[in-house]
Amino acid sequence: MRRHWSVVVVMAVAGLLTACGGGMVRRVSEPAASIQQLTVNADGSWSVLLRLQNYSSIPMRFDTVQLDIEVGGHSAGKLLASPQLSIGPESADAIAVPFTPTSEGRIVLADALAGRRSLAYTLEGKVEAVPEEGKTRSFDIDTRNTLSPVPGLDGVLR
Repeated sequence: MRRHWSVVVVMAVAGLLTACGGGMVRRVSEPAASIQQLTVNADGSWSVLLRLQNYSSIPMRFDTVQLDIEVGGHSAGKLLASPQLSIGPESADAIAVPFTPTSEGRIVLADALAGRRSLAYTLEGKVEAVPEEGKTRSFDIDTRNTLSPVPGLDGVLR
């Protein structure tokens, strides 16, 4: 009889815990931005495929991106975009952003491509995003990563 009651108590506690944990947790987390691909165009401008990562548990609409790009330790300019892009919870998407680099940025990138070397880059700035049914929030971005030349694709780094 005693064993029967302990089983009933355990089942009741498990049922209560299951009932309490049924709701979705609405968590807004810092998003991330990184360069997925950088392509040098014939005129010297760049096409930057910018990856936006939503780590939140709810959808976010990314409205504006203002990022300073540094390549190989040298300023390449400011990347500005207004993607107006909705990204689902814990998902990512990429946007193509035309970019006119500084002459110093062009030289550093051209040198890395000519030597088939990897190139460190930094993105620093802000991304404004709107959580589902919320108001615009500004998030600081500070990304440090590396791009490498893509074999067989001249002028392309990933």
